[in-house]
Amino acid sequence: MAAYGLYTHIASNKVRSMLLLGGLFLLVYVMVFAGALLAEVALNSNRPFEAYVTLAGRDLIKAFPFATIGAALWIVIAYFFHQNIIDAVTGGHDVTRQEQPRLYNLLENLCISRGIPMPKLKIVDSPALNAFATGLNRSQYAISVTTGLMKALNDREMEAVLGHELTHIRNGDVQLLVIAVVIAGVIGFFAELFFRIFFNSGVRYSGGGRSSSSSSDGDKKGGGAFAIVLLAIALIGLAWGLSLVVRFALSRSRELLADAGSVELTKNPDAMISALRKIEGRGELPGATSAVMEMCIDNPREGFADLFATHPSVDLRVKALVKYAGGHDPGPMPLPGGDAETGDNAPQSGDTSPEARPEPPHTGPWGSSPQPTPSPAGSILGPWGRR
Repeated sequence: MAAYGLYTHIASNKVRSMLLLGGLFLLVYVMVFAGALLAEVALNSNRPFEAYVTLAGRDLIKAFPFATIGAALWIVIAYFFHQNIIDAVTGGHDVTRQEQPRLYNLLENLCISRGIPMPKLKIVDSPALNAFATGLNRSQYAISVTTGLMKALNDREMEAVLGHELTHIRNGDVQLLVIAVVIAGVIGFFAELFFRIFFNSGVRYSGGGRSSSSSSDGDKKGGGAFAIVLLAIALIGLAWGLSLVVRFALSRSRELLADAGSVELTKNPDAMISALRKIEGRGELPGATSAVMEMCIDNPREGFADLFATHPSVDLRVKALVKYAGGHDPGPMPLPGGDAETGDNAPQSGDTSPEARPEPPHTGPWGSSPQPTPSPAGSILGPWGRR
């Protein structure tokens, strides 16, 4: 039953994600309709409300194929160039086994153990503690890790983080999130464009210069134009806001599954928990856009309410791992020797002393580490077999 429940949850999550992406495409057409309303007001003065709506509806039908082609073209551009854009923003670069043997071997062992194709490995030179996966197909898949994370985490914790990102790739999360960010970016771009055009166009809604005998009729028609403008602004704002909510929903709904997938890969819930506790609040990438931060293992940017947080809180994620994977929560963890932001006395990969690198109770299953004792959740089945 546990396996059925987990697989069903993953499948249901994918269905919901596809519906959300379909909703994003609908929001593109809402934006087109709102733009048509504003265009009709600018081109046809002194018309009643219903006439503007009818004309804008006809414009939407005519523009429908062009809007669809434009959105598809935008996705195609992202398909081929999104990694270059992300690398330009974050400063990430490819590394080889010779350059980063510790990190490369950890990732390779995870991939070999489950028959997962080896993604590219990238390093981001930043004191922030974070990692993220990118790519839209097998040849593009990549996992990026910050230098700050490499210094702060021991091998077992780093392995858990890599397992988290591999799960995102395995479950198809990366493709959906990239596409969602691209489509939402289109909506945000045109929303800003519409507002700039509107506030700088100087459109007139009154029937200035009309004779007094037609003032009543002109006021009625002018009121129709004003109402259309308000409707268009409301539609643009609604589409923009909902596109952000969809992006947040896609990010939030997949982080818990990725945490669980990491435990399935490493058989070590305590390593995932301690990694999250060390990363907590230390993941802000300087200069990174909100779209890039949404792909990271932790996004410390949050809105004024939990609805607008792109990731579940670390506390929530840790509680889920404790409850369902039998892990142990050490609570908030200060980094040994100082925070990663300062880099003071941060533990290096070769420093394995207990004082410099507190270890979770369970040891990792790879390399020279002994096989861990099965946790109370050892009978749970997951995406890659029985734990």
